[in-house]
Formats: sequence, structure tokens, C-alpha cells
Amino acid sequence: MNTLLSNKALNQWNLFWVISIPMSIIIFIAMQQHDMTDPHAVSEMIGISVRWAVPFIFIVTAASAVQILFPNTFTRWWLRNRKYIGMCFAVAMAWQGSFIFIMSTTFRDYYFQDVYLLRNEIEGSIGYIFLTTMVVTSFKSGSKYLTPQQWKLAHKTAVYFLWAYAYTVYWWEMFYYSKPENGGVDPGAIDYVYYWAGFLAFALRIAAWGKKRQKRITEKTNPLLLMTGAAITIFGMIVASTGTYWTESVNSYLMSPSWSVKLELWLPYWPFEPFFCFFIIGFGVMLMTPMKSASLTK
Repeated sequence: MNTLLSNKALNQWNLFWVISIPMSIIIFIAMQQHDMTDPHAVSEMIGISVRWAVPFIFIVTAASAVQILFPNTFTRWWLRNRKYIGMCFAVAMAWQGSFIFIMSTTFRDYYFQDVYLLRNEIEGSIGYIFLTTMVVTSFKSGSKYLTPQQWKLAHKTAVYFLWAYAYTVYWWEMFYYSKPENGGVDPGAIDYVYYWAGFLAFALRIAAWGKKRQKRITEKTNPLLLMTGAAITIFGMIVASTGTYWTESVNSYLMSPSWSVKLELWLPYWPFEPFFCFFIIGFGVMLMTPMKSASLTK
């Protein structure tokens, strides 16, 4: 394993080229097989490029967490090459951006009548701003304008936002659009895989956060608190897998105030149903790893 993962072809910019060139060739071939004078074909190419991009942002999101939870040769290689895997994500998103540009300029009527949605436009535009910021500041010429703290904050915020954008797409596919009243489109195998991959990527981050908190605990944790936290964590996992049963009623309740309806148009991801499971799991982990305040530990 050490020999394989230390191979130059699987590290840094060589890894980037090994992944991004074949990916781009495949996308280009797919484009040649579609009639790009048809807006539906362009729309399909947008979907193809997104499906190539999604795994990379999930891998980047989980990189630091897996190294904390499972420190070994592979996870260290994973974390070491996180930047270059992120660049592969940027390449796939550049393909998507080019297809969106074609759609919005060449097929404007179709785009604004059948595709355009203000909420999605805001989320997508913010996502591309974050992505551009990450790419620019991944090089010394861009990062020199940021302090280490600013760089870390910018990249972590960008990763979280881009992960959320990809994850929510498949959450809605799983638990909203599959209902008859919302289109009745059954999720495909890739929807299941990407949804659970996105869930796992962030769940691993919560677990890593819990492990770091656990290391700072100096006293025995109350068994009742442990049991309560474990129960809440399990409940959060149940919430993650049962969205079909609670999404409609919860969404109706949260969207009943007029201010909430207006907020949905402008605030990305509002009212945050896809993330309820993480709020619950995070709270459960927090209870299982209680931290005393500084004043109490002195």
C-alpha cells in the first residue's frame, strides 16, 4: 500500500491529470453523442457533468474526518491529495458551467420558462463564487492575500456550501420528487448512492468532531447522558432514512408563515429539512462528549 500510494502518478498534480483528463474525454464524447441544438440534450449534459462532479466534493468533505477517525496510510494519502481531488471537482463543475452558459444564452426561452428558478439560481451562483474562491486561493498567488485563519475559514465555508448543494439535490430526489403529487419519479440507483454518500461524508465529520471532544474529557461521563446522546444520535439516523414520511407535514408547518415563504426565495436551503438529521446527530454526539467550561475546569 505504501509503495502504491507513494507512486508519483497518484499524487498531487499527476493525480489531478490522471482523473481530470479521462473524465473530460468521457464528457466530451457524451456531448458528441447528443444533439446540442436541442435544449433537452443540453439539459442532459448538465446532469451528466454534475454526476461526475458530486463524488469529488463528497470525498473532499470527508478527507480530514477519515484521517482523524481511521489514521492509516490510505487516509493520510487521501488528506494529502485533498486539494487535487478538489481541483477535479472544479473541472467537472467547469463543464457544467459551460453547459449552463449554452442553455441560458442559446435557449433563453426554454431556460427561463422550464429550467430557471430564482432559489436554484441563487444557490448555484453562490456555489460558483465559493468554488472560484477556493481555486484561486489554492495557489500561492491567491492565498498570499489571506491570513492562515482567513484561508481556513474561506475553504471550510466553501466546502460546506458546495457539499450542501450536492447533498440537497439528492435529498429532494429521494424524499420529495418521488411522491406522486410532486412528479412521482422513482429515485434511481445513483440517487440512492449519492444521497447516502453525501450523508456519510458529513456524518463522518460529526464523528471526527466527537472523537476530538472525547479526547479532551477528563472525567467519566454520566451513563444517563451517554444513553440519551446515543438514542438521539440513532434517532437522527432514522430521520435521515425516513424523509418520505415526514417531509410533507414538516414542510407544510415550516412554510405556513408568510415570512417563511419569502425567506425560502432568498435564503439558500431554507427551511433546512435536508439537514435536520445532522442537527439531531450533532446534538446527540455533543451529549455523549460533554465539555466543561473553562471556569469549571480551573
